[in-house]
Amino acid sequence: MDKIEIKNAIIIDGSGSTPYIGNIYLDKGKILAITHGESLASDISIDATGKVVTPGFIDLHSHSDFSFLLDPTAQSKLRQGVTMELVGNCGFSLCAPLNEKSKEDFNSWISEYTDPDSFDITWTDYAGYIEASRKSGATINLAFQVGHGTLRTAVMGYDDRPPTPEELLEMKRLAGECLDSGALGLSSGLVYSPGTYARTDELISIAEEVSKRNKLYSTHQRDEGNDSVGLYVSLNEAIEIGRRSGCKVQVSHVKCDSMAVWGTADKYLTLLESANKEGLNIAGDQYPYNKWSTSLAGGLLPIWSQVGGRGETLKRMADEDLRGVMIDDLNKLFERRKGPEAVMIGRYSEEESFEGKNLVEIAEIMQTNPAEAALRLYQNSDPIIIEDGIIDEDIEKFVKHSLIAVASDGNSVSKEGILSVGKPHPRFYGTNPRFIEKYINEKNLVSIQEGVRKMTSLPAERMGLTRRGKLTPGFAADVVIMDLENVKEKSTFMNPHQYPEGITHVIVNGEIVIKDGDYTGKTSGQMITKFNS
Repeated sequence: MDKIEIKNAIIIDGSGSTPYIGNIYLDKGKILAITHGESLASDISIDATGKVVTPGFIDLHSHSDFSFLLDPTAQSKLRQGVTMELVGNCGFSLCAPLNEKSKEDFNSWISEYTDPDSFDITWTDYAGYIEASRKSGATINLAFQVGHGTLRTAVMGYDDRPPTPEELLEMKRLAGECLDSGALGLSSGLVYSPGTYARTDELISIAEEVSKRNKLYSTHQRDEGNDSVGLYVSLNEAIEIGRRSGCKVQVSHVKCDSMAVWGTADKYLTLLESANKEGLNIAGDQYPYNKWSTSLAGGLLPIWSQVGGRGETLKRMADEDLRGVMIDDLNKLFERRKGPEAVMIGRYSEEESFEGKNLVEIAEIMQTNPAEAALRLYQNSDPIIIEDGIIDEDIEKFVKHSLIAVASDGNSVSKEGILSVGKPHPRFYGTNPRFIEKYINEKNLVSIQEGVRKMTSLPAERMGLTRRGKLTPGFAADVVIMDLENVKEKSTFMNPHQYPEGITHVIVNGEIVIKDGDYTGKTSGQMITKFNS
């Protein structure tokens, strides 16, 4: 491994401190030294005059669970400056643990990229999944969470009921096994089936396994708008889980989604602040976009229709009366939100010509109404949707708050190859550059040093990492070099597969993976399974 010098850099160390000029030296995957003018011996010298050098960005909320199993060179996050992703979010650790029940979810998601039967699964448990990821390789570091929804599916299927004492013990046992195998946390997706069928006490009981190990509980809370219990009942549930289990809580992709809660970001932040003043450890993350993305079932279909899994949903759709109720529920949902024209199809392998079209346009092609069109789409597969539902006022208040990190809620993909399909949300390619371009450079909502803290040391702290997230001697050599004024997001909703500009170099564990804007072919990412790794 080469000794690397980065000289004459504007150093932003990730702590939030004032930038300064210096030279950074990397050796054997670590930061060797930072000097103020003094030169040390090196094999490679990078002149960073006029450029900003930061720690590698850490994406706290990612869904790249199988990205690197399909293509270890996936570059969309790497080229943003992301050097680590935390996968297994929203209650779905799609790759593990696997049994006959949970494998159905794995197959459903991976089918958007390839035939599940062509994919060789060599593991069933979490340790095996981590080892398969290690063998596959990755351009960036991966850290892992186990999903509550995946645990529930493996033990109970898609039943809408409390677990028996034996089932709860088995979920706790599985959670502990996954955490001990290297998962750094537990996630929940309480708006999704089957996570939504869990009562609060169930979640607290399983989260106790997280607390015992001082790991993280991440939650896609039960309601982010007014679809069920409401945003603030939901947020208080997340806080109560932290209070009663004793674990750290990370509220995923913080937002005020739907008209009923627009303009209430201050109330949201006050609740977070109050919880921390009480002595709890709770924070959040956000992606800086007005539109969100998920599966059609997760984003649109009524929860009652999904009890028992996809097969049972299709049976209900075949019943004329139940189909009518589902259509009524969809129309009510459209009224609460911005209408069916706000829902775009991002990925639909059954009919790719629908990608980029909204439900009104698709309904016209099908010669039906938007609610019926949504059901017809789901009958063939579960497409990925993108929906407009968040206002700038709330986004900007979250941007400025010290407890809110930057995270993508997106997969690592690439412009070419197996991961280049569909029209994914631009956050897959542009979250971090967009944050820099729009909220630091253009709107000046946060300083560059505070913005970098939100992308580096803050997420590292949330994960409990002790050797990443700062430019400090002894820390991992994950480094980003950028031409700050020229950092640009290029990805758009209609043309998403575009890499950003302005990120000139990305170094992962001491290896140059992006050099002068070009990919070097290195897959130097590591599997992060311990706090000090």
